[in-house]
Amino acid sequence: MGYYIVIPIHNEEAFLKCTLESIIQQTLLPKHVILVNDNSTDNTESIIDQYCSKSTMFKKSNSTSSTQHMPGSKVINAFNKGFKLLDDKYDFIVKLDADVILPPNYFEVISTCFKTNNNLGIAGGFIYEQNNADEWVLNHPMDKDHVRGAIKAYSKACFKAIGGLKNAMGWDTVDELLARFYGFSIHTDANLHVKHLRPTGKAYNAKAKRLQGKAMYTMRYGFIITCIASLKMAMKNKSIRSFWNNILGYTQAKQNGAAYLVTEEEGKFIRNLRWTNIKRKIKA
Repeated sequence: MGYYIVIPIHNEEAFLKCTLESIIQQTLLPKHVILVNDNSTDNTESIIDQYCSKSTMFKKSNSTSSTQHMPGSKVINAFNKGFKLLDDKYDFIVKLDADVILPPNYFEVISTCFKTNNNLGIAGGFIYEQNNADEWVLNHPMDKDHVRGAIKAYSKACFKAIGGLKNAMGWDTVDELLARFYGFSIHTDANLHVKHLRPTGKAYNAKAKRLQGKAMYTMRYGFIITCIASLKMAMKNKSIRSFWNNILGYTQAKQNGAAYLVTEEEGKFIRNLRWTNIKRKIKA
């Protein structure tokens, strides 16, 4: 199957080469890889230029945005700018981070998943990060059906059905919820171990801490589900502060009348899906 990759890149000189080398070593190569230099102030652009001269597979796109490393809108705006440079001749599209190392068979396996399951909408492997003992350990949400935002692959049909990626915090949750709304399935392959070189959120600006709660509001979770999801997150992160940041983010978004990411019908589906999953886990 043919596929394209778009990589938003902001100040990734320490990790970018590792990511691009792991793409070059794929047993199934992409048709095109769009490298979006998102207002980098380090040596990122020269590395991009080096790889563009090495292979016509790589193409550079420069983007001007905030210098702050924020989740959500910044990265998706960069992704969308790169995606606009591509044609429609792909079977699946990949949003990839610039600080990961993929196993050589990664996209060959992902391709097979899409090829053998016409209903599959989103696919990916599992993220591993180094602990203090320099051991590569699994760092994945409690919900093993979730594909992390760093390594998302979408079938063309699913990508178009969900309207592409939302340029807001929570984009890598609402995409899967909408995929299910439109009848697509999600697949994670535990045999695909992806090394994430920088732990999630390490470089994020301090202003990002309440955006998760805002995202829950804009996805129409409702207050009770937001509290449950925030408590679960706080337990995983071992930080009660993250719970209160989420609640404050939610209430501020409500007070400010933040725009929803989904329609009322989609929101109702999302709440029902969340309650179903909550009840299933309680019974288990």
